[in-house]
Amino acid sequence: MDKKIVAIGDIHGCVRSLKTLWTRLKPYKDATHVFIGDYIDRGPSSKDVIDFLLDVRYDRECIFLRGNHEQMLLDAISGNELENWIYNGGGSTLKSYNNIRRPQDLPVEHLDFYLDTVLYYDTKDYFFVHAGVPPHQTIEQSKDDPSAEHFFLWGRDHLNAFDVPWEKTVVFGHTPRPYPIRKNKMIGIDTGCVYTELGYGKLTAVLLPEQQFIEQNSLD
Repeated sequence: MDKKIVAIGDIHGCVRSLKTLWTRLKPYKDATHVFIGDYIDRGPSSKDVIDFLLDVRYDRECIFLRGNHEQMLLDAISGNELENWIYNGGGSTLKSYNNIRRPQDLPVEHLDFYLDTVLYYDTKDYFFVHAGVPPHQTIEQSKDDPSAEHFFLWGRDHLNAFDVPWEKTVVFGHTPRPYPIRKNKMIGIDTGCVYTELGYGKLTAVLLPEQQFIEQNSLD
């Protein structure tokens, strides 16, 4: 029997929502837990989210994908992208780290966490990625195509595709919706936990292979 998988959507600094959802996921503690990325920015408690994830990785098997917000943080450290990151919610992350001025001053353990995130997680039946897969390519073609890495972090074109050549179901976040997306070869689980004022305001997990959604109203 294949091991169950729980995928968890975009968190964006919403640590209270995350902790409550995590408790609700306890019946599936033996599953592989795939976090879909965007742990930080916009919400109030990015540092606390990473502290929590660093702790729970010892309790359950965890896979941490990279989101575009983690990539923006890393780009701010390695290049001249600080202003872009701040504009996209990085200021709230720096504030959560006791108002440090530069991302280079983050705790080493946290920097290592961001650097160690992966672009995708591939299984027999599912492909997990932050944003999506190019709709004109197979998954295997995208894995071998360096230009697809940008789509893995930022892409949205697949949401409008009528048909896709993917070999399996793609599970993704990145694009907030009021409800999870479930359509041909796509499962979208970003329900905008940090966007309560826009009518979203839920942190969503999906249990696989059952495709059972577990939604937590935002507590942040």
